[in-house]
Amino acid sequence: MEYASTDNTIWYILVVLGLIYLVILFRNKRANKRRRSRKFMEGKRRNERNNEQ
Repeated sequence: MEYASTDNTIWYILVVLGLIYLVILFRNKRANKRRRSRKFMEGKRRNERNNEQ
């Protein structure tokens, strides 16, 4: 009987760790997209300044 409860505990821990991993993964993807779009806009502004001169 003890093994059954311990086995379930291990699965619960693995599920929680998996969820934490997914949350961190999706946060990093969103931050990466924000960074990329910001870099893209900076390039646009740089081109606009060069064209005005």
